[in-house]
Amino acid sequence: MDTEQDHYQEGKRAGVHPIVVIFGAIVGLWLFIWLIVPNPKHRQGTVPESVPVAIPEDPDVAPVMFKVQATIPEMNAISVVVPSQATDSQVIGLLKRFRDARLSNQLSTLLPPTTPKHKLGEHAIADIFIFSDPRYAAIDVVRVLARGAHAPGEFYPQAVPFETAMEQVRGHYRIDLNDTGNPDHGSLGFADESGVRSKHYRRMF
Repeated sequence: MDTEQDHYQEGKRAGVHPIVVIFGAIVGLWLFIWLIVPNPKHRQGTVPESVPVAIPEDPDVAPVMFKVQATIPEMNAISVVVPSQATDSQVIGLLKRFRDARLSNQLSTLLPPTTPKHKLGEHAIADIFIFSDPRYAAIDVVRVLARGAHAPGEFYPQAVPFETAMEQVRGHYRIDLNDTGNPDHGSLGFADESGVRSKHYRRMF
């Protein structure tokens, strides 16, 4: 009898303190969420947003020569060919040269217009593809690239497969002046709008 009175003396709390209970519930809920909810980095079907890669400028790299190989007006696309000996640094320099010309409204001195008489300019929307192999700078191949990886194959059944053409792109410059927040997108390699990328893809700007 005395033992029971010791456990239940008046004024003393019986059982676990409420703060301990609340804290335990919070920890348990956190562990449950951490174990059950998947990490966004591990979700399938998502492509991580690319971050521009800073590559140091090499002042000793000579500007690369290029020539316009094909224009596809209905897709606002242009293919450009550089020598096979061109280095990645030279391709980066050419991408920046195009961007600088675009910013100074001088791109028409280097490339044919893709949006003639457009209110935003002659290159308001443009996809500029840089190749070293002229075979892949052909109109049909550029159309495949402009369509994207998920376009039905019957559009161009005789053309080079997208996966093959994509790996031949040395550089890509996408202009969209309707996107005021990010009108210029330049990269080594190629990535389409769905996020499919070539093996050597690196975003420059």
